[in-house]
Amino acid sequence: MPCQKQLIFYGDAASPLLAPRGVCLHGNVLVVSDTGQNRVFVWKNFSYATHQPADIVLGQANAKATGRNAQGAAAACTMQYPSGVWTNGQKLIVADAWNHRVLIWHSLPTQHGQPADVVVGQQDFTHTEPNGAGIGAAPKANSLYWPYGVWSLNNALWIADTGNRRVLYFSAIPTENWATADGVIGQPDMHSRDYDGQHAIWPYAVKTNEAGRLLITDTQYYRVMLWQQQHMALQGMPANVLIGQPDFGANGQNQYGLKPAPHTLNWTYDACFTENGLAVADTGNSRILHWNQLPEGHNLPANDQLGQPDFCTNGESSLSMKSKVENEMYWPFSVQYQENMLVVADTGNHRLIFYTTSD
Repeated sequence: MPCQKQLIFYGDAASPLLAPRGVCLHGNVLVVSDTGQNRVFVWKNFSYATHQPADIVLGQANAKATGRNAQGAAAACTMQYPSGVWTNGQKLIVADAWNHRVLIWHSLPTQHGQPADVVVGQQDFTHTEPNGAGIGAAPKANSLYWPYGVWSLNNALWIADTGNRRVLYFSAIPTENWATADGVIGQPDMHSRDYDGQHAIWPYAVKTNEAGRLLITDTQYYRVMLWQQQHMALQGMPANVLIGQPDFGANGQNQYGLKPAPHTLNWTYDACFTENGLAVADTGNSRILHWNQLPEGHNLPANDQLGQPDFCTNGESSLSMKSKVENEMYWPFSVQYQENMLVVADTGNHRLIFYTTSD
């Protein structure tokens, strides 16, 4: 996938991004989780300039405030460590990770600090305990524990319920609080939290595409799991393809190599389907890997990489010794593809990078 860097974006010059961990672009609507400052920015008509003030700031009363839960108690208008975000230009969904909930706006917000319409994972907007009852409480079909990733396609909602080592599936975006999931991936039932190498140990992001394929980024096992059809995952079947590892028992950081390679991963936090292939945020190696076609076997090498001089250079040595930061990434947490545009949350450099592609 030949790429050309089009833009480096830092947000509002007067209130720039700090460690953004989530990005979603739909048409000209851009949504970014400004994770380090406990807020989400919405641009309704993104201009592709280096700096642009957001139209809407959520989680805070204004564009200058940054406190966890707006320096008060949790409410429908506050956030604590927002991570994954999703929009279709009309609805908005935010993984409010450290409040152990997902927030939903059924129409795109029109004012700063606008409260969410629906909360998933908690009985109401004031409760924030893990699994609704505190640390040590068992999971339930309507509870969450550190949800870091959200995704929707064809009105279905998928949540990477990371702390419970599972992905929850809702057949429709919930319209009421405390909604019960319709399916689970990674556990035998809604009340278990065990783990083994056959399932995602730390599912951080989940994505589907129109062909019905599903992927989960499994951060702690340094891999991406890919299913040919999402129903296979919901039925408990193992992934068809592993990216970053040779088999389900393997879990080596860069497969225990001293340097990265075209087929290895290191703390991967996100991935997305591209026009014909797949892009992976290889976060710990400070790069994006791309496969021109969806891999059909385990451990296949990527075709291209972005963010480093070559496949065998990692972010630490590269940033400190070999090239300028403008040409490199540092711990990218999120990647999204839309119509020949690849957008990367270059988290450690507090910015977004936009690439045009010819995929």
